Amino acid sequence: MELPRKIKPWLHAARLRTLPLSISGVLVGTGLANYYGEADTLIFILSICTTIGLQVTSNFANDYGDGVRGTDNEDRIGPKRALQSGLLTPKKLKKGILVSVVIDVLLVVSLIYVAFGPQNLLFSAVFLILGAAGIWASLKYTIGRSAYGYRGLGDLFVLLFFGWVAVLGSMFLYTEALTPLATLPATAIGLLSVGVLNLNNLRDVFSDKKAGKNTLAVYMGFENAKIYHYLLLISAFTCTILFLNIQFGKWPLSYLPLLAFIPIFFHLIRIYRTTLPQSIDSELKKLALSTFFLAVLMYIICNIFS
Repeated sequence: MELPRKIKPWLHAARLRTLPLSISGVLVGTGLANYYGEADTLIFILSICTTIGLQVTSNFANDYGDGVRGTDNEDRIGPKRALQSGLLTPKKLKKGILVSVVIDVLLVVSLIYVAFGPQNLLFSAVFLILGAAGIWASLKYTIGRSAYGYRGLGDLFVLLFFGWVAVLGSMFLYTEALTPLATLPATAIGLLSVGVLNLNNLRDVFSDKKAGKNTLAVYMGFENAKIYHYLLLISAFTCTILFLNIQFGKWPLSYLPLLAFIPIFFHLIRIYRTTLPQSIDSELKKLALSTFFLAVLMYIICNIFS
């Protein structure tokens, strides 16, 4: 009985509901590699574990950074964080972040070694830099005076790491090559992931502004941030349909991934009708799962046409 009580606060801080979104880019990148005839089960497993590890580190750091700054307070609309609710102390959470970073480093090194071996030193060096950048980005979103999440840069970093690095980086681990066309699904997954972050920032726009957390939603204001949200999701749809049309042709089956956009367009209608930030929290999970659904369908369609 003692063990679950010790684990529960860490599961709360890890925010398990964010993990499907985090692996979406890996699924798409792996699907693209499979389409080009490359597959490796160990690379796939290590890629998923590395991505999950980085996301958990980010969640721990976000919990700690917002907690010690006082951003997570009684004004915040979303679920209470581990530090905010007293489930973990700042000291314990810092230790958890350190352990998580060590695990991330081990996973990154293992993934690079399995993918490239000792012979491809250039590729290994590039991915070590990307891995280090991913760990840095996980930590610096809300921690420190220069936390980029407090300067309206979170959206850019999410597009970069959840979209381009996750999809193109995963594809390269298998193929050691990239194609210009692969940037379309990478951008689509990145834009949808930015959409999830924007929803989070829309929900917290007034409490963030009061606490001095200057997200893009704070800079733009609630109504303009809603328009920005529409543009993100419509652009993601455009990138997806262009990719499917160019990559797989005009067979009806090739448009299977567009099914994931049905709940997304219903989501857009609900956001259009929303006037209160507290109405947005339930939409976060829906958009994140729809993005994951898109990634699964992209993975399936790439393997069907491979």
